Amino acid sequence: MKVPVGKGPAGHPYRVLRDREGQTHRSDNGPNSASGRTQFIRRMTEFSDATGLQIRLVCYPPYHSKYNPIERCWGILEEHWNGEISDSVEKAVNWAGTMTWKGIKPVVHLLEKIYEKGVSLTKKEMKPYENRISRLNILPKWDVTIPSFYR
Repeated sequence: MKVPVGKGPAGHPYRVLRDREGQTHRSDNGPNSASGRTQFIRRMTEFSDATGLQIRLVCYPPYHSKYNPIERCWGILEEHWNGEISDSVEKAVNWAGTMTWKGIKPVVHLLEKIYEKGVSLTKKEMKPYENRISRLNILPKWDVTIPSFYR
């Protein structure tokens, strides 16, 4: 099955699984993509509205990265450039683009945007987003649905 590549918030490439209701995003629930991270929820909600797609965020629980396909990809990349000295950003980006994993070449982009740390929404700013999203009762941190209010 060929999985399409799309662009997420801030232009980040991601792979999506389309279904009848929208898109399901599998995530490692790390500090930058956790369902409690206000900036991430805001950006995913804005993406949902911009595309008209309902988004379902399914996060792997802590210490379960072995189930996340992207985590398996890193091991293949490490083997691919084993011993190669990446003495420039350009060389690292180009070298990463030459690997294959399960017969697929990666899409490699250099993101030059500076990621600002420590930016978060206040509880008041976050309230409309929290009221809108739904969390699975038994796994509220790991299963979040964001309905689209298409504009």
